[in-house]
Amino acid sequence: MNGLAWRARVVERLPWVRIPPPPQSFRFLYSSYKMANQIEEIKNKLDIVEVIGSYIKLKKAGANYKALCPFHSEKKASFFVSPSRQIWKCFGCGAGHSIFDFVMQIEGVEFGDALRILAKRAGVTLRRQDPRLKTERKRLYEICEVACQFFQKRLESEVGKIAKDYLLQRGLKEESIKGYRLGYAPDAWRGLSDFLISKGYKSEEIIKAGLAIRKERSPTSDTYKLSANFYDRFRGRIMFPVFDLNSQVIGFGGRILPQKKEELEKEIPKYMNTPNTLLYDKSKVLYNLNKVRMAIRKKDFCILVEGYFDTILSSQAGFENIVATSGTALTDSQLKILKRYSGNLFTAFDMDIAGKLATKRGIDLAQLRGFDIKIITMPKGSDPADIISKNSKQWQELIQEAKSILEFYFESALSRFNKEALEGKKKISKVLLPVIKRIPDKIEQSFWVEQMSKVLGIKEEAIFEELKKISLDLPEISSDFIKRPERSRRELLEERIGILALLEPENLKLITKEEIPLFSQKFSKLISHLKEDAQKKPKDPELQELIDFLSLKGEVEEEVEAPKDFKRCLKEFRNLSTKEKLNEISGQIKEAEIKNDFSKVKKLIQKFNLLAKKIIK
Repeated sequence: MNGLAWRARVVERLPWVRIPPPPQSFRFLYSSYKMANQIEEIKNKLDIVEVIGSYIKLKKAGANYKALCPFHSEKKASFFVSPSRQIWKCFGCGAGHSIFDFVMQIEGVEFGDALRILAKRAGVTLRRQDPRLKTERKRLYEICEVACQFFQKRLESEVGKIAKDYLLQRGLKEESIKGYRLGYAPDAWRGLSDFLISKGYKSEEIIKAGLAIRKERSPTSDTYKLSANFYDRFRGRIMFPVFDLNSQVIGFGGRILPQKKEELEKEIPKYMNTPNTLLYDKSKVLYNLNKVRMAIRKKDFCILVEGYFDTILSSQAGFENIVATSGTALTDSQLKILKRYSGNLFTAFDMDIAGKLATKRGIDLAQLRGFDIKIITMPKGSDPADIISKNSKQWQELIQEAKSILEFYFESALSRFNKEALEGKKKISKVLLPVIKRIPDKIEQSFWVEQMSKVLGIKEEAIFEELKKISLDLPEISSDFIKRPERSRRELLEERIGILALLEPENLKLITKEEIPLFSQKFSKLISHLKEDAQKKPKDPELQELIDFLSLKGEVEEEVEAPKDFKRCLKEFRNLSTKEKLNEISGQIKEAEIKNDFSKVKKLIQKFNLLAKKIIK
């Protein structure tokens, strides 16, 4: 964590600090003071359950909410959100604290960016901050936003008339064009770049945002000589801005106009996308997810398509739970994001079993991730945009008739090969066995082995034997499991004693003043504070965080008999402390024996025997 992020974190955790207006020389300190007030304003306006619930699926659990942790792999929910304390904590990987920490981790941003994201969500206008807090990411966000406005205005001008007419011709409505902020990049070498430079942005920043390309050699055109060493990446294209989950522009997709494509050489790609930047990573972005993530959760399934037009026209026709990969093969990172909202996936990809390898690999990854996958089978040569443009009801029917991934593969393989012939059986098996092998649930896998046995007239045992031989040619799904460091018995006992003390502070009377130093520093502080006044809020933010953590853990655990459990844990802790002291004396006795200091050995043995009697049976 850099210095600025550390200062901001300190300010966030010390909201009660009130710094008087300082002299000029302490401008940065005063900036931190203003930031503390703004952080409190944001926290007061936002509900942590609503914020976290917009990223992952939360379920009510008593007074709290729980979910599968988005930061590590788990099958049993260990991620909890406390609305009363406005905190979150994962008891599996240990991550937790405030809404700012959550947004920083799930968005992969620094504190300043998380502050800006949450301020926008809360409707809080951030007051002028120290310029040093303006990160490189912030500058790139600004450039992308200004570029988006530039493209939008050009689409509505005379220069963008052909592009606008084409969009309308494809069936897009005015409200969709405006809602998705579509635009047009003029067919000029530096139309956008010159505009951005006039707004105070540097050429290096424009290149880093993926909007310009550094020139290697001058264009060959005699009619135009490029004077600078860079030029616009997008020229003469319809522009589709790509947004992050907070609807901030992070990149663009540009489609060449059909007329332009005919005029130029065939090698020019129909679509061109922003390259990977600090903001934009195509393997982690899903087009339209910022608009439809709540609809996906509500309907509990997501429709996955390949293009911008497919997405917008589907949404326009009332299908709200649709996203696109925007020209990339489906990746494991995209699947992990989708899994936050639903485990049911409908795909409208070209799924010919002899077709695109990249498409099949993406679906295979989804299978390994445990998605329930259905295939929307479309008329040959058609895509969702074509179907919706002609008849949106047909698109609805195709969605309703979607087949499970196994049904699709079974039907496809059986339609291509003769199941009665030995060669046909082998070819069908070659298609089906890898798909069955990828089913993570063994009961479901057995069901499809049984179906395959019936269809092909082959014994199930033989199919299972062949399954063992199948080697899946797939990259392993990325492991996001976070292994917590092993904790000692002493640490576990301290935590348990702390939880039970907070549940019933009366238990603390059993701990003597002399025993407090036996605990670790943070738990000694906790016990001293609770003994003094359990209702008083500590001034130490780390101590308050420990209290919040232990209180939440106490709430989410199963019911316990606090007094009985406290006595048992305290007894074990006392014995453990005594044994640790005995081990220390044993070491001292060995040292004294090596030095032949028998007088000291005698005294230490007496001390050892007296202490050993304190072990409680």
